Amino acid sequence: MSDHDFWRAIGQQLRVDSIRCSSAAGSGHPTSSMSAADLMAVLLAKYLRYDFTAPHNPHNDHLIFSKGHASPLLYAMYRAAGAISDEELLSYRKAGSRLEGHPTPRLPWVDVATGSLGQGLPIGVGVALAGKRLDRLPYRVWVLTGDSELAEGSMWEAFEHAAQGGLDNLTAVLDINRLGQTGETMHGWNLDYYAGRLQSMGWHTIETDGHDVANIDAAFAEAISTTGKPSAVIARTVKGKGVEAVANKNGMHGKPIKDAEAAIRELGGRPNVSVAVAKPDGAGTPHRFETRGAMTLPRYERGAKEETRKAYGDALAALGNARGDVVALDGEVSNSTYSEIFAKQIPDRYFEMYIAEQQMAAAAVGIQVRGWKPFASSFAAFWTRAHDFIRMAAISRANIRICGSHAGVSIGEDGPSQMGLEDIASFRATWSSTVLYPCDANQTARLVAQMADRDGIVYLRTTREKTPVIYSPDDDFPIGGCRVLRQTPADAVTLMGAGVTVHEALEAADRLAEEGIAARVIDLYSLKPIDASTVQAAAADTGAIVTIEDHWPEGGLGEAVLSVLANNETRSRVVMLAVRDMPASATPAEQRAAAGIDAATIVRAARDAVSQMHHAATT
Repeated sequence: MSDHDFWRAIGQQLRVDSIRCSSAAGSGHPTSSMSAADLMAVLLAKYLRYDFTAPHNPHNDHLIFSKGHASPLLYAMYRAAGAISDEELLSYRKAGSRLEGHPTPRLPWVDVATGSLGQGLPIGVGVALAGKRLDRLPYRVWVLTGDSELAEGSMWEAFEHAAQGGLDNLTAVLDINRLGQTGETMHGWNLDYYAGRLQSMGWHTIETDGHDVANIDAAFAEAISTTGKPSAVIARTVKGKGVEAVANKNGMHGKPIKDAEAAIRELGGRPNVSVAVAKPDGAGTPHRFETRGAMTLPRYERGAKEETRKAYGDALAALGNARGDVVALDGEVSNSTYSEIFAKQIPDRYFEMYIAEQQMAAAAVGIQVRGWKPFASSFAAFWTRAHDFIRMAAISRANIRICGSHAGVSIGEDGPSQMGLEDIASFRATWSSTVLYPCDANQTARLVAQMADRDGIVYLRTTREKTPVIYSPDDDFPIGGCRVLRQTPADAVTLMGAGVTVHEALEAADRLAEEGIAARVIDLYSLKPIDASTVQAAAADTGAIVTIEDHWPEGGLGEAVLSVLANNETRSRVVMLAVRDMPASATPAEQRAAAGIDAATIVRAARDAVSQMHHAATT
């Protein structure tokens, strides 16, 4: 059998298996899989370098299905390669199966979860950046994209960043099958349109017939021989190729083929072709960066004032100097987040992602695929643009660290468009997340050091203005803990804050003491996980709690406290002070006063809560 005949046979088998597994499941996307079958057949048989017995081999290529709904095709490839059995293939979408409706890293050969369209290529850019600048190994990143997802702006962020980075280790395979879920895509089979856009961005493009294996072979060969720029194989394909009942017909998306057996006969029956996928032949180990001795975190003098965002930058640089696996990314605000300190000291491990927060989040996910420890920073408000990427990162079981600076109304005069007021809720609601909100510089530095080895999505919220340094540089702040700053046996109310509101709470406690009201003050620097036992003990001891947060009330600190107390046997009164009205430009102090999260408002709220508790106790 000639190579071309062998590749055609593999393509037919991939189509047949895509039909079989989706029909067994009663759901899935066989037609989207069938259009790309020949492309993936040639890739699997000749170009992919991958050891399925050693998925963590650093020399392995990376294959990412950006069109994650074509999972039947991916799993069919795994069967052809001998990685899974036919029995497992037919467990597709069934309870307990590793073969989920869209790929996830439950399978050891899947780097990241896909299925939310527009994310696979941006993540591929991150993996390619790791290969080029960090690992410095010659593995190639192959990304299969659909044409419907080319309407996503994140794809064009990825195309632009790949070209700007000269990522000639990245090949995008564009499956242009013309049909989306509800009709024709924006540009149909206009391959010249896609090629023109990509060429203008600096890509090398190759237009090809996606069902002619000889042409596909030539296209892939050209892609891997191109240097200095990424390559895109733009393939004209037919959705549902090979089965007349569904081929190039609208309305067939996301549906198993009705008469699967007839379709399989039309494709030539059930071949049983095995592919001996070439293993990588690279030698050497991933690059390792020199470090500068043991970590020495910055130290700030008690009683001074410093921005927690500055402490983040100082601590990140200290961490990076001590650990060669730490990487920093920023979205063109590094002089505000202070990641510029890292960039100046460790430029080889700093990535400027410009104003492209989705690509920045995706790049962080791609970089961590290779075991690096990325820290990505931007304004807290701007991370909301990348929320879906962070949600998908959790599904990928990714370990990334995110800093959101300029949080809350306390940024002052810039106004509400720059104020992160949803970020705590967003990150608290993310599976596997940790949410940290330090109130002073020493606390910030200690938390940054812990973030490096924390699994999951770790979010640190920092403040724009300088705040008093209230802790010693030698204090410890374990994740999941809190700090009780004021406490007496006579405490009548507990004030709970985090970040900038801790200082307002301390001032309020001083004023309340002058009125003869003892107030416990708790710094909830770890909002997820939260120190439930300390919160519950405060509720039992004082009965009245006032929570104060520079955030909308929904999903923030107050609701985190309420969730802890929801099943508490001791009943307590909880007053939530939060930003409730749309802010406008004003100074930070004026902002907090207008929002009702300043010391004066806390005093009134605490006084009223104590009075009501006393009244309830005497009636």
